[in-house]
Amino acid sequence: MLGSYDTYPEAQSVVNRLAKAEFPVKGLAIVGHDLKTVERIGGRLSYGRAALSGALSGIWFGLFFGLLLFLFSPEPDFSFILAAVFIGAGFGMLLGLVSYAFARRRRDFASQQQVLASSYQVIIDPMQTARARTVLAGGNPDAPVSLTESPRGQHASPTSSPTSSATSSASSPADAPADAPPSDSGPVDAPAEKRD
Repeated sequence: MLGSYDTYPEAQSVVNRLAKAEFPVKGLAIVGHDLKTVERIGGRLSYGRAALSGALSGIWFGLFFGLLLFLFSPEPDFSFILAAVFIGAGFGMLLGLVSYAFARRRRDFASQQQVLASSYQVIIDPMQTARARTVLAGGNPDAPVSLTESPRGQHASPTSSPTSSATSSASSPADAPADAPPSDSGPVDAPAEKRD
């Protein structure tokens, strides 16, 4: 998991930033948790509002067909567009009134439904997590990234410099075991000779 976010636009902006940095976003996924449906009420319906809504929808539909007739007609005329708009508005108004008459006793309000989640998680391939975090932090995605976790999930120790590793590898005489042979680094006193 790359991160958890409270809103969908936040998760979307993270994926968008990765895509702009030419990161391979094909395997990413935005997963919403604790889904709920929110229905926003737009107002009370009436025959007038149903007729107006149907007429507006019909106007757009008629305008589309009017433009097609105008473009592909052997003798283009703007009257095609006007006729298609008026016909579309009439049919849309009629359809809106009929549909409201059937649904009036069950639903006397206009609304819009939306599916929301309490949190959104950006899921990514574990092998690409370190590189994605580097990109989000503003770094170079092609630069080698030090792993923060070992393959078994345990935290890996930070890499030490060559000088520190050299000093740490050399053991002091106090740390050497008691039965270890003496080192050749310093002079060793010769044993005293026996005298008769």
